[in-house]
Amino acid sequence: MKVKNLYKYIEVNYYSATPKYRQISNAIVKAIKDGILKKSDTLPSINELSDEFEVSRDTAEKAYRHLKKIGALGSIPGKGYFVRDAELSNQIKVLLLFNKLSPHKKIVYDAFVATIGEAAAIDLLIYNNDFSFFKKILSSRLHEYTHYVIIPHFMEGGENVHLLLNQIPKHQLVLLDKQVTGVSGAFAAVYENFEKDIFNALENAMVELKKYHTLKIIFAEYTHFPKEIVSGFINFCNHYQFKHVIVRDLEKEKINKGEVFITLMENDLVVLIERILSTGLQVGKELGVISYNESPLKKVILNGITTISTDFNRMGERAAEMIIEKSTAHEEIPFYLNLRSSL
Repeated sequence: MKVKNLYKYIEVNYYSATPKYRQISNAIVKAIKDGILKKSDTLPSINELSDEFEVSRDTAEKAYRHLKKIGALGSIPGKGYFVRDAELSNQIKVLLLFNKLSPHKKIVYDAFVATIGEAAAIDLLIYNNDFSFFKKILSSRLHEYTHYVIIPHFMEGGENVHLLLNQIPKHQLVLLDKQVTGVSGAFAAVYENFEKDIFNALENAMVELKKYHTLKIIFAEYTHFPKEIVSGFINFCNHYQFKHVIVRDLEKEKINKGEVFITLMENDLVVLIERILSTGLQVGKELGVISYNESPLKKVILNGITTISTDFNRMGERAAEMIIEKSTAHEEIPFYLNLRSSL
């Protein structure tokens, strides 16, 4: 039997970070679990689905292929798709709640999806480092998912985020990238130790750093980056007796011979390179550059920029593995140093 008005149960948000085919397949799974779609019910054709939601035919077909792969739908050549299994209560449904979109978050997302497999329904939502928006998203979806994978970075207002996180059943919670003080119970976590990581990374670069007398880290007053990064930086400089500066405004900061600049933001790296090139100072000999987070372009810019970075691929894999294994372990993902000619 073909279900009337099925379309009203399917919503495609064209601005969502969740792929459209996943939005469609997730909505159909929900309709099956809610009893709206029953075993043997037929679904709209690929062309009908494509026309109704103004998505490509490939997107509609991909949604149905995914549903076939997880065993929810079957198909008969010439007759179309039908509900094969109405018992989907054990399906994993994950909300990935990320603070922003970036090349590094895409690595985490891709690794997570590849590891957890096609049987899981995954929604990816972005809250743009805005605590109020984060609270609104999480509060409205507290009982919709089997697991919540959360990256908790905020520009401001995140002091009480633990109160929100404590509303999630702990066997459903995976904290990603950063630990949060005050979260109780047995939950999973895959995180960076920001204070220790920058200390160790700079320590591994000591031979090159000895060419310089001053280390400067560009760290804006208003930022989502953890303040533990600055603590680790200061600890390193004090321990090894380097002069150091916390740069709040790169545009106003003087660039001198014998200094090393550490950038966290990609935009700051661009501004820094432009300013360095205007000074005529030789990068890697008279002045050093270190950038947070590895990317392919940093291997070639300025003949190679030294980076300190965590293993984002491993972070995504471990988050997925913990869900599959039903683990509540806390695992620290270490930093590594990519030493190149900019230092």
